[in-house]
Order: sequence, then C-alpha cells, then structure tokens
Amino acid sequence: MKIRLYLDEDAMAEDLVRALLSRGVDLTTANLEGMIERDDREHLDYAISQGRVLYSYNVGDYLALHRQYLQENKFHQGIILTQQQKYSIGEQMRRILRLIGALSAEEMENRLEFLSVWS
Repeated sequence: MKIRLYLDEDAMAEDLVRALLSRGVDLTTANLEGMIERDDREHLDYAISQGRVLYSYNVGDYLALHRQYLQENKFHQGIILTQQQKYSIGEQMRRILRLIGALSAEEMENRLEFLSVWS
C-alpha cells in the first residue's frame, strides 16, 4: 500500500501541501483535521488512528517519541523528519516523492526516516 501522510502544524506549509497534492500524494494536515495547538503525542496518535505517516520539522521531540513507542512496544505508521528551513519547498517535495516511491506503507511501520537521506 502507498504511504499516506499527515503533516503536523510545524510542517504544513501551504506551498508544500499544494505541490504534493498536485502530484497525487494522499495527505492531510493538522489544520484540515482540527489538530492545531495539540502536543506531539496527540499528533502522532492521530496519525496512527488514521493510518498515516507523520511528517514534521520537530526532530527532537518525535525522535524521542519514536524511541519511547518502540520501548513500550507501541505501534506507529512511521515518522519522516527534517529540519525546518533546511530544504526549499521544491526540495522537500522531491525528497518526499523519492521516499514514497521507494517505500510502502508497510515498510514504514515503526520506522523513522530523515529526509536528508533521500537526496
């Protein structure tokens, strides 16, 4: 199955959302789902409940949550992280498309990927 994305409120730049949607990526955002001003665990749990891989710029917190979920034997659909303002919108889009083209939703389960790897 193809990866479906959930962009938390840190990563939901309108230009990125439009670019990915125009290329057929199945995604939703914290804004569209009424998840603004929620903590990171709530965002991750929401992504899990919707069968979506979470995309965020919040590297430190989601790295810690990923480790915590693994230690607690909790399942998540996957997490993709990058540093804010490290890549242009176009470069983020290209790297996300490479990742989505290479990995299935099943391969992303309980996995953390850094966008920097997908050049």
